[in-house]
Amino acid sequence: MSIEIKVPVLPESVTDATLVAWHKKAGDHVSRDENLVDLETDKVVLEVPAPADGVLQEIKVEDGATVTAGDVLAVLAEGEGAAQAAEPGQGEKDAEEADEAAEQKLPADKGRPAKAGKTSPAVRRLLEEHDLEAAMVTGTGKDGRITKSDVMSFLKGDERGEVTPGDHAPTVGDEEAVVGLERTEQRVPMTRLRARIAERMVDAQQSAAMLTTFNEVDLTEVMALRSRYKDSFEKQHGVRLGFMSFFAKAAVEGLKKFPVVNASVEDNDIVYHNYYDIGIAVSSERGLMVPVLRDVDQMSFARFEAELSAMATKAQDGSIGMDDLTGGTFTITNGGIFGSMMSTPILNPPQSAILGMHNIQQRPMVVDGEIKVRPMMYLAVTYDHRIIDGREAVQFLVTIKEQLEDPGRLLLQV
Repeated sequence: MSIEIKVPVLPESVTDATLVAWHKKAGDHVSRDENLVDLETDKVVLEVPAPADGVLQEIKVEDGATVTAGDVLAVLAEGEGAAQAAEPGQGEKDAEEADEAAEQKLPADKGRPAKAGKTSPAVRRLLEEHDLEAAMVTGTGKDGRITKSDVMSFLKGDERGEVTPGDHAPTVGDEEAVVGLERTEQRVPMTRLRARIAERMVDAQQSAAMLTTFNEVDLTEVMALRSRYKDSFEKQHGVRLGFMSFFAKAAVEGLKKFPVVNASVEDNDIVYHNYYDIGIAVSSERGLMVPVLRDVDQMSFARFEAELSAMATKAQDGSIGMDDLTGGTFTITNGGIFGSMMSTPILNPPQSAILGMHNIQQRPMVVDGEIKVRPMMYLAVTYDHRIIDGREAVQFLVTIKEQLEDPGRLLLQV
């Protein structure tokens, strides 16, 4: 029995998706629930699993195509009898192989560029698929005729940067031979996620009156506390004690003290949120994602670290959902993990503020009249000046600084 594999129902507000890559090809055996293909939306990558054991009989949509919910992606031949099903396009494949075999039997006249008319249908189709001209490939068949092997060899060489269109191997004494590698360019379309990130960044720049204020924090006490209890913390809770939980808790205290920093703008209204859903920027292979941790004010340090770790894993393996990425009231980003000393983070609309963490550096500081080496970090808060005044932004950042320099405040909430 044949089963149609369709695009699943897409998340709310998502109208279409891009087919990123097939993990199986026509004729492959598949197992029930095995991922067949990835679909990328503006926010997440969706996996389409096999509905049953069988053979992938036909692929109807190729990589890069735009699809909508309900579109048929492929046909699966279910059951053991599927193994006997003929692979679609087998006749065409056999014809191509026969055509190539006939070409290989012809005497070779190497080194002569082929003319467009001296290519088989199979070769012309391969050239079109890779946006190549026949003149780019050196034919090894009779009278310079191009075979499929010639095209594949050209493509493999081009991927390694060894061949460029129209090139020939320089010989000794060749006055036009170029020493070293040639300058090349590669044009790659943005993924949907990258395009969406770009769109949101531009929108943030154009719609908000962004301003950034800076401060620095001495992390001596936080680092001492973490060093003292990190082993017992991990043993008891099964998760590592990181720095992010300290910063998230300190940010919540600042948001409670200055509610407008936790607010958002909708038309001409200011929407104040009486909950604290903190987005944590995470870098993944597919781009920047900001999973949201809900009700951080009600979390223990252990629960926060556990949920953050789970979210980071989901972002990395592509299993993160739309609900995990929406609805935050404030965002924290840590450029320090990449070595950044200072930055001006961009707002994550419709939020009105974002905290930027940076690299921890040992620096000489004056403490009680003496010069001491301290672990210092620059902090940055970018805020929407339409609703947040400079005084509130600065005092919000000072509150975070005070909480971190005396972490006992986090416990006592003072």
